[in-house]
Amino acid sequence: MITLYKLGLAPLLLTQAKHLRRTALRLPEPAGAREGCADAGSGQRIRILFLGDSSAAGVGVGCQEQALALQASALLAQRSGMRVDWQLVAKSGINAAGALELLDTETLKPADIVVTALGVNDVTSQFCIKRFVGNYKAVMDKAFRLTGAKTAVITGLPPMHVLPAIPQPLRWYLGQCAHRLDKGLRRWTAEHTHLEYLSMQWAAQPEEMARDGYHPGPNLYRRWAELVAERCLLRLSALRGVPQE
Repeated sequence: MITLYKLGLAPLLLTQAKHLRRTALRLPEPAGAREGCADAGSGQRIRILFLGDSSAAGVGVGCQEQALALQASALLAQRSGMRVDWQLVAKSGINAAGALELLDTETLKPADIVVTALGVNDVTSQFCIKRFVGNYKAVMDKAFRLTGAKTAVITGLPPMHVLPAIPQPLRWYLGQCAHRLDKGLRRWTAEHTHLEYLSMQWAAQPEEMARDGYHPGPNLYRRWAELVAERCLLRLSALRGVPQE
């Protein structure tokens, strides 16, 4: 059905997409360290790799202290009592295939958990479910191999159907595409006990978006960080609480 809508609305969708590319407000990736340590004073530690696109990088806020990686790491350290060493590998505009290439260009540190945020640019690239999930699987296989991580928290696609920067009906259409890819991603993660899916549908709050009308604002990043910390604790429990010293 979505294909029929795409064909019927193609001229309008293409016009809106071209206009959006020309006029969209492009915010920079926030300043700040891309790796660090959140120390809760324990002799134990957990190591996390944050991997993804502009949202993983923190676009929409002014500094890494307000973004995902640093906040989630600090919260996890507080709640677990462990030291959390974290690394952020992210780049605006990349899809899952781009993340695969990015892993080859970065010096990755050892990790116990990988936290991902990918998919929006796969929607705008108009990738099908099979290609998207196949690329995502390749990303995770490589990330696990290069870092030694055994588990991951996979962030689902955001609710693109509410992004105020995108005009209608393009917003509705991209929202439908995002829903399809998210469903495929959720189905794939459910097949693997070492993967933890984290839905982002709770973030359908346009009033909390950044000023570009596309990325999360500070409150959404804070809530996302809280959920990531919770899921990382579940992953630690699944690993029987044996982080590496």
